[in-house]
Amino acid sequence: MMNTPTNYGTTLLRISLGVIYIAHSLYLKLVIFTLPGTAAFFESLGLPAFLAYATFAAEAIGGVALVLGYQARWAALALLPIALGATWAHSGAGWVFSNAGGGWEYPLFLAIATAVIALQGNGSLALQQEKVVLE
Repeated sequence: MMNTPTNYGTTLLRISLGVIYIAHSLYLKLVIFTLPGTAAFFESLGLPAFLAYATFAAEAIGGVALVLGYQARWAALALLPIALGATWAHSGAGWVFSNAGGGWEYPLFLAIATAVIALQGNGSLALQQEKVVLE
């Protein structure tokens, strides 16, 4: 893949998004809320508790895949329902994420950024180089 400004832009988005998913998983869910606390939150939304653990694992593994640039499209596709689910979970708290309970604009932005990586792939500086497809 050629190193163009567009590919570097994709790379910057891919790596920063991966860091956000890792931090959201390891720091927020594991350290701040704890996994049992996260599971309780999921249950309060009417979701099964095991989805909290699956979300934690998907965010951590998917975040690492994004940072490294390995199967970024697949990682983003796996993370997209999580970001959309977070948007749904915070939809009742209003637009601004600083609202009590967190608003939905930040998870929506994460969902859109995740969709961009699903569409654009690894970009430059990736562990896995994608084949160039001529349009």
